[in-house]
Amino acid sequence: MTDSLRGPRTFDRKIVLEAVRHAILKLDPRTQLRNPVMFAVYLGSMLTTVLWFRSLAAPSGESSAFILSVSIWLWFTVLFANFAEALAEGQGKAQADSLRKSRTQVTAHRIVERQAGTTVDVPAPELVIDDLVVVSAGEVVPADGEVVEGAASVDESAITGESAPVVRESGGDRSAVTGGTRVISDRLIIRVTTLPGKSFLDRMIAMVEGAKRQKTPNEIALAILLAALTLVFLLVVATLPAYSRYSVDASGQGATITITVLVALFVCLAPTTIGALLSAIGIAGMNRLSRSNVIAMSGRAVEAAGDVDVLLLDKTGTITLGNRQATRFLPVDGVSEYELAEAAQFASMADETPEGRSIAVLAKNRFGLRGHELQGTVHEFVPFSANTRMSGVNRDGQVVRKGAADAVEAHLRQLGGTMPEALKGVVREIARSGGTPLVVSRNDQALGVIELKDIVKGGIKERFSELRRMGIKTVMITGDNPLTAAAIAAEAGVDDFLAEATPEAKLALIRDYQKGGRLVAMTGDGTNDAPALAQADVAVAMNTGTQAAKEAGNMVDLDSNPTKLIEIVNIGKQLLMTRGALTTFSIANDVAKYFAILPAAFAATYPVLKSLDLMRLSSPASAILSAVIFNALIIIALVPLALKGVSYRPVGAAQLLRDNLLVYGLGGLIVPFVGIKAIDLMLSLFL
Repeated sequence: MTDSLRGPRTFDRKIVLEAVRHAILKLDPRTQLRNPVMFAVYLGSMLTTVLWFRSLAAPSGESSAFILSVSIWLWFTVLFANFAEALAEGQGKAQADSLRKSRTQVTAHRIVERQAGTTVDVPAPELVIDDLVVVSAGEVVPADGEVVEGAASVDESAITGESAPVVRESGGDRSAVTGGTRVISDRLIIRVTTLPGKSFLDRMIAMVEGAKRQKTPNEIALAILLAALTLVFLLVVATLPAYSRYSVDASGQGATITITVLVALFVCLAPTTIGALLSAIGIAGMNRLSRSNVIAMSGRAVEAAGDVDVLLLDKTGTITLGNRQATRFLPVDGVSEYELAEAAQFASMADETPEGRSIAVLAKNRFGLRGHELQGTVHEFVPFSANTRMSGVNRDGQVVRKGAADAVEAHLRQLGGTMPEALKGVVREIARSGGTPLVVSRNDQALGVIELKDIVKGGIKERFSELRRMGIKTVMITGDNPLTAAAIAAEAGVDDFLAEATPEAKLALIRDYQKGGRLVAMTGDGTNDAPALAQADVAVAMNTGTQAAKEAGNMVDLDSNPTKLIEIVNIGKQLLMTRGALTTFSIANDVAKYFAILPAAFAATYPVLKSLDLMRLSSPASAILSAVIFNALIIIALVPLALKGVSYRPVGAAQLLRDNLLVYGLGGLIVPFVGIKAIDLMLSLFL
């Protein structure tokens, strides 16, 4: 994977400068209102600014310099929160910009009369759905569509970042093409399936721009909780002036608490740390996913991935490479393997199916056999037909055939020959093991069997073991018979399988799991996967799949790697862990700040509160200002962690809670003591 989706580094100078500019622009009250916690800090900043101007016009007992210092650092608190969000957004926008550069304004060759082959050149934006266009080697695909004729290599590096071309051909699950990609060989006729401006690339650009994402349910719930806590602290602080006046009158000592101190107290008590970073954490989670070449339609899908416990995988093209491929030549007694391979290659020369091509590839790899020179021979090719289920060649009086066992057996009987019993046993054994046997014959003699197998993708068994350790059950779904499905399931290492699966059966299976309270993820690439993808909680469509699959999914894997779900789950869990860790730190952080603010605010009235001044701060003014400064600086200090995320480890919920309390809870208590004391020592030099 190259940098097509990675974009510049998070702390690239250009991104940082742009984030600083947007942090200032986000001071717009309409923007601030979206975050209730930081909006309260925003109002406090405005209030202390007004108090400072009033102190200049009419000096009071409170120092103007103290009020200005508190006001400035409250504004910094707001700006730092804006900066964290803008930096996360900037990363997504940088990735979107790199995608925009891959778009090219092209001219489309729209077909006017298909039979005659006449075309007319039109700008790509003028294409409409169901238009047929011709794209030749070296040309850019003008719009998203389905290949209706031809097969060609397509360079999708602008989309996936992978330099290796992919094959796109009519029929099957590899017929979808994406606007902006380039055909590098042969010629395709494409039916347009998406209007210009609404192409997959356009949707990708919109999706990677994190600013346009919707908040997830957990994020909304946490935001409500933070807003509720902020409201509670606001009510508490609002009652303190009356309590302070009563205390001063009753004790006859101390001074009434000022509005500046009340604002500082409120800001330090409210969960400003997590409130400031919450949006950045969510945006960064989607950005991390896009850097893995996965496009999520919403943050909801990323978050749901962190809780997935069942994974359904389509077999063909997902667990296996796709089409069955020739793996062995098994000759009968008296026939050499070379002789069988040569005859099989002859018989496959008129077979344009992927299986037929794989036989030629196997013959070449095993014995160096290449295309035969037929000039000067009398030959007649017999193309593969669904009716005969055979292909072959009649050459110089020899009749060579390759096909299904029963079809070749019938052919041999017509020529007066028979199928050897030993060969029939080999055919049965291959079928029992989940393979497909093809028999090769020459004249009235059977030469042997070619074994076709679904090829399980390399390394996938180990990846499924990793999923199992994460507590995720893997289920293979396939249209194969139970015998074949069981053989492939055992080879791939999945936990369970659904054989002879219809779209309805897949849908019913997902619903059954969901009724049991389980979150289901599914990967798929075919049109028949679309209903199940639409039902799944996390639906990852392969980019090489059909348009219907990509429309039904809530994620698209640009690398078309089904085991990418492991990475998706890791990122989802990392998002949840990061949010939980920083929430724990924020709450513990607020508790520690109480020991700085409360003694400073009330110790003069209630001397006994001096015992809470564990940090032995130099003065009440220094204590309050130190807490406010620390409250602002800790936000900017935690931005890298919010954007990078907490490292994910596959551990249980109980251990995760213990680790969070030990690391982030204890850290949230200790760090403020150290930080506030250090700031107080520096301030004591100036105050």
